[in-house]
Amino acid sequence: MVNYIEAASAPLKNTGAIRLYGPEAFEAMRKACNVTARCLDALAPMIKPGLTTNEIDRFVFEFGMDNGALPATLNYRGYRHSVCTSINHVVCHGIPDDKPLREGDIVNIDVTYVVDGWHGDSSRMYPVGEIKRAAERLLEVTHECLMRGIAAVRPGARTGAIGAAIQAYAEAQRCSVVRDFCGHGVGQLFHDTPNILHYGQVNEGPELREGMIFTIEPMINLGKPHVKVLADGWTAVTRDRSLTAQYEHAVGVTATGCEIFTLSPAGLDRPGLPPL
Repeated sequence: MVNYIEAASAPLKNTGAIRLYGPEAFEAMRKACNVTARCLDALAPMIKPGLTTNEIDRFVFEFGMDNGALPATLNYRGYRHSVCTSINHVVCHGIPDDKPLREGDIVNIDVTYVVDGWHGDSSRMYPVGEIKRAAERLLEVTHECLMRGIAAVRPGARTGAIGAAIQAYAEAQRCSVVRDFCGHGVGQLFHDTPNILHYGQVNEGPELREGMIFTIEPMINLGKPHVKVLADGWTAVTRDRSLTAQYEHAVGVTATGCEIFTLSPAGLDRPGLPPL
């Protein structure tokens, strides 16, 4: 049975209940998510061959310090970086290092800032120089999956409708959906109830209600959906070494649909690809 609770009266821990937030929380999320989105915008012209992911990590930390924001991943469960950088066949949680990006790479940059106690969580894919058409197509398909998932959000629908929309489009494009990771509730907690699966059936999962806040962050593979986590305990890769991509937005359920908190102020929600 799914329980819902007014966020203002809920303890600051994941209790398994779904929090329902009010207007003040939505405003706080707009503020936190704006810093995240502006950081991802600022990274777009930087992503070129020769740049290291450690340099990206330093930029994200410094951007946060300059904007009154703390990177949520820094020291989170022992993670020692301000960002996750996932290249080519790395599905998620790639760890920054001194290896330079190469022409033709694709890289996901996942940023979460904490502003006044609220988490702004988003990620985007960036092409490194000229990329192959197969990689470009994967980025296009993955972003479309995200937007189709978001379009399914409205009061009265179920979380399964989000996953169903994503899965139907991805598989129609001969791609696969990663099952091992999912979206999640977000707000004053980094990871909260409910889990948002990126596959499933329309009538499955908890009912969406006005005031819910969560991420949608599909991971789409060119090959099979299977992944494995490397010995570092963080880095997840495709088992068949196929290319993978991910885009992520934080959204809030409104009376008529949803609000995307992490939209790019500069229109760079899919940097390096033609505008929609």
